[in-house]
Amino acid sequence: MASLTSLRKFVAPEIIFGDGSRHSASNYIKSFGADAVLLVSDPGVKSAGWVRDVTSSLNEAGIAVTCFTQVSPNPRIEEVMAGAECYREAGCKAIVAIGGGSPMDCAKGIGIVVAHNKPITVFEGVDRLDVPIPPLVFIPSTAGTSADISQFAIISDQQRRMKFSIISKSVVPDVSLIDPEVTMTMSPYLTACTGIDALVHAIEAFVSTGSGPLTDAHALEAMRLISQHLEALVADPGNGELRAQVMLGSMQAGLAFSNAILGAVHAMSHSLGGYLDLPHGLCNAMLLEHVVAYNYEAAPERFGRVAVTLGIECRGLTQQEIKQALFNYLSALKHNVGMGGTLGLVGVSGTDVPFLTHNALVDPCILTNPRLSNKDDVSSVYREAL
Repeated sequence: MASLTSLRKFVAPEIIFGDGSRHSASNYIKSFGADAVLLVSDPGVKSAGWVRDVTSSLNEAGIAVTCFTQVSPNPRIEEVMAGAECYREAGCKAIVAIGGGSPMDCAKGIGIVVAHNKPITVFEGVDRLDVPIPPLVFIPSTAGTSADISQFAIISDQQRRMKFSIISKSVVPDVSLIDPEVTMTMSPYLTACTGIDALVHAIEAFVSTGSGPLTDAHALEAMRLISQHLEALVADPGNGELRAQVMLGSMQAGLAFSNAILGAVHAMSHSLGGYLDLPHGLCNAMLLEHVVAYNYEAAPERFGRVAVTLGIECRGLTQQEIKQALFNYLSALKHNVGMGGTLGLVGVSGTDVPFLTHNALVDPCILTNPRLSNKDDVSSVYREAL
């Protein structure tokens, strides 16, 4: 890991946290000088009533709203391009997104396309944006993805059966309105999915080669909050205080991973999710403890701090014993929130591993994994997770 004096940058949106913060969207849109916005969401969030709720708030402030809700659970290239056309036709000046990672990533893609007037595929990779994109005001409806915080946009390419990453500080939203009330309509399963995703964000950010003092504190606090409250929340999904605690943990994890970047769990998860069009949190869950076991030897002190932060009693244990205790803890937590399972159960076979491995190795997240990874390493981890 880098020394304390190594150069580090830290980017974050303006954040408003608390019940009812979603109603601040109109104030920020007005401050950007916009009188017409594209509101990006998905059918589930729309049916829950949040699109209508936010639209009414914007309309009351005299802001014209065009809704684009045709977003899949893994946002697709075609949806980004259709949303950009919708933005142009309506003469929008800013973008509001309400939803989980899919609508927010789609909204980022729309902003990129309308600013550059080029296909979204052109921007795959790191720092490929040339001009500023329209103002982004995001309202997350899940406690997990942190797309409202991060400099990532993940888009699904159905033709190549893979997801690709766009990483740029230009796609960090201008404003994140983190409203725990909006997460009250999440199912226990989605709560578990996104909560495990947030925990993975925190763990991978802490052991990332891009970690540092600006990200470590956020990562550790995220682990503490999520490990102490997620299981209880899944059992009691209507508990507003638990919702707020996990939402705060998700925000902290987002601040950490957006700046420290991630690792092999996410590289392999992006490949898996793109191949089978699976929920991102589920992909992370199936891979988590196997990647941690693989990475442990590269950063034992860091993983030891992860274990302690998660509440594992490590005094008197050898490194091998701590590694096993951490593996067991993560496996048990997943099962306790209903996220157990293997890759084989979702349709992955040994013959799929070479394709999955190839795409994982070209994912930018692999670059900050604490252990250098080659084809044999990644293939072995996939096979262990079968």
